[in-house]
Amino acid sequence: MSFGQAVSTVFSKYATFSGRARRSEYWWWYLFVTIVFVVAGVIDRAAGLTYGDTTYGGGWIASIAGLALLLPNLAVGVRRLHDTGRSGWWLLVGLVPIIGIVILLYFFVIDSEYDNAYGPYPKD
Repeated sequence: MSFGQAVSTVFSKYATFSGRARRSEYWWWYLFVTIVFVVAGVIDRAAGLTYGDTTYGGGWIASIAGLALLLPNLAVGVRRLHDTGRSGWWLLVGLVPIIGIVILLYFFVIDSEYDNAYGPYPKD
């Protein structure tokens, strides 16, 4: 799956929490979100739209982008967990400092599980 295909797939499944998402779909989406936030931060800093005296560039545009991308970001994360045979509730482990992020990173990096309860093997 290419970068453009992944982004259009995630947007077409904006708030779809069922099904599966391949590794490439998840990581291309993650790159897209990172690029959006970097660009939004630069625009915020250039336009003086940051909150107070922040140095990381967060501001109004980055906040709006974050709200717009919240649901598709959660949905693709849940579908990626489904692809590994796990429930979407595993996303909540990310709330545990440090170790939760490491566990989620491991789940997002491992290969797809063959046919499981969430659907057929996505690579076929």
